[in-house]
Amino acid sequence: MEWPRQPGGIIDAATVLAANRAFYAAFEARDLDAMSDLWDRSERAVCTHPGWPVLRGWPAISASWFTLFTNGQHLQFIVTDEVVALEGTVAWVTCVENLLGDGAGPGGSVAALNVFALVDGAWRVVAHHGSPILARH
Repeated sequence: MEWPRQPGGIIDAATVLAANRAFYAAFEARDLDAMSDLWDRSERAVCTHPGWPVLRGWPAISASWFTLFTNGQHLQFIVTDEVVALEGTVAWVTCVENLLGDGAGPGGSVAALNVFALVDGAWRVVAHHGSPILARH
């Protein structure tokens, strides 16, 4: 999978949005190589999957993706409500991950925040946080 690169000298929301979509494409495909390519490898990287503790640094984050991709559950996303914000060489996307059930469990929705930093011309994930959206009664 080709990771979206920022055109020379121009920082735009469209490239950040493409990076966010590449993140979900790698997630759905359970492609550890593609997921690895898009993350920042520094200790500043953090990830919080729904129901998990905060994972800090690339070794812990990559182990979590390995666990998720090899647990037998296939997740399919319909990502909605994507909003991009830019501040210099940092961008963040808020969105809703609408999960389709795979027969092994119900679907659901997760409010997500994905933070990207421009590193060597490419937007890299430095933080992912997902929080389940509880059904209203």
